[in-house]
Amino acid sequence: MPTGHRTRAVVLGGGLAGTLAASVLARHTDSVTIVERDRLPDGPTDRKGTPQARHTHVLVSGGARALDQLLPGTTQALLDRGAQYIGTPNRLLVLMSRGWLGRFEEMQFVIGCSRPLLDWVIRRRVLAEHRITVRQATDAVGLLGDGHRVAGVQVRDRQTGRTSHIEADFVVDATGQGSDAGTWLTDLGLPAPAEQHIDPQVFYSSRIYQAPPTAGDDFPEINIMSDPTRTDYVKAGVLVPIENRQWIVTLVGTRDHQPPTDETGFAGYARSLRHPVIADLIDTATPLTPPRGFRIPGNRRRHFDLATWPQGFVVLGDAACTFNPIYGHGMAIAARSALALDTGLRRHGPHDDTGRIQRDIVHTADVAWDMATRQDLRYPTTVGPSPGALARLQQRFLDRLAWAATGSRAVAAAQLDVYTLSEPPSRLLAPSVILGILLGPRQPARTEPPLTPDEQPALPTPSD
Repeated sequence: MPTGHRTRAVVLGGGLAGTLAASVLARHTDSVTIVERDRLPDGPTDRKGTPQARHTHVLVSGGARALDQLLPGTTQALLDRGAQYIGTPNRLLVLMSRGWLGRFEEMQFVIGCSRPLLDWVIRRRVLAEHRITVRQATDAVGLLGDGHRVAGVQVRDRQTGRTSHIEADFVVDATGQGSDAGTWLTDLGLPAPAEQHIDPQVFYSSRIYQAPPTAGDDFPEINIMSDPTRTDYVKAGVLVPIENRQWIVTLVGTRDHQPPTDETGFAGYARSLRHPVIADLIDTATPLTPPRGFRIPGNRRRHFDLATWPQGFVVLGDAACTFNPIYGHGMAIAARSALALDTGLRRHGPHDDTGRIQRDIVHTADVAWDMATRQDLRYPTTVGPSPGALARLQQRFLDRLAWAATGSRAVAAAQLDVYTLSEPPSRLLAPSVILGILLGPRQPARTEPPLTPDEQPALPTPSD
């Protein structure tokens, strides 16, 4: 670059992935402009561009650690605002295919809070950096440059309709699942990326409750999983403690078993789950919002790890890969992708070998993608390729693992390490884990949730 040249970066999208990418780019360039189609709120409130924010979100421990590497102290800042530290499995009750997971000592954790709170805490920290500015109510409509190097973006003001150019040395697309990056690349003369779409046709209905006074401050998360060994459709529910002593409850179902969005139907659907504990608990809580529905777009992966890739451009977050959010990995992958961007820029700078940075970003999603799609493809209602013999063999192994985890500390620890993206899948092949899987649980499956005596009062009394 010419002597004295000030390096400029542009991030398309001001959501979680874009905000984290901006925080990274501020370390490697002189200025960063975030281009955001919405008007960003001043507090932890919903915004139009994130309709999924009204539903359950958790940050698994692997993602929380990545977030703290990017922005030290962020997890504590969330907890200071009321987010819940949920140790797993000591504060997590999970009904698996063959019974409730044992309530062992803490092995990993998740952070439970509303999505608006998480976005706001991170946004405040990132935008305090003087190198970062936000251009709001603005759409990205194309890339500048050619197939060898991206030189900026073309944008359009949403109020006036006027278009203009923003020149940049580095551009990040974090515009989410509606990204036009594939079209932008073909406009530059590059091939369109291959795409995978595995859609379990899942619907959500969520509602926020004020927890009853009988529920302690450390009341557990409760997850009633769908069971593909017994039904050919998804039907599940989760109750997560969040800030302000509130619970967010999300019910999940496929097209022919959609969770209702009316009060009576919502309560009835909760009671129809494999265990009625969530229904019992919300009977004692005070509803704060009406049930709100959402159609999950499924798992979609765009393979941006092309052999020919323009310098100065990367795609990350939901723009590159989206997951069925029932598995709770989307925010963690956004943080890990930003870490991969930071690592790549430290090695190569913003001007060279962007293709390698893009490939590293793509691979951060591999484990989460495999977990989500392997499970979703077990349901015949899922739109996608039929599992092959190897996939069916892997699933039998994982079914056995889940069964053993209900009573084996070693197996449960390995399962949670991988689920929280804290360890690679090879963790499941440790000798102690294999032995635990072969032996299976030493006690009969738990048919009732292992609530402690202090937690039992949150349930309605028999006279209720």
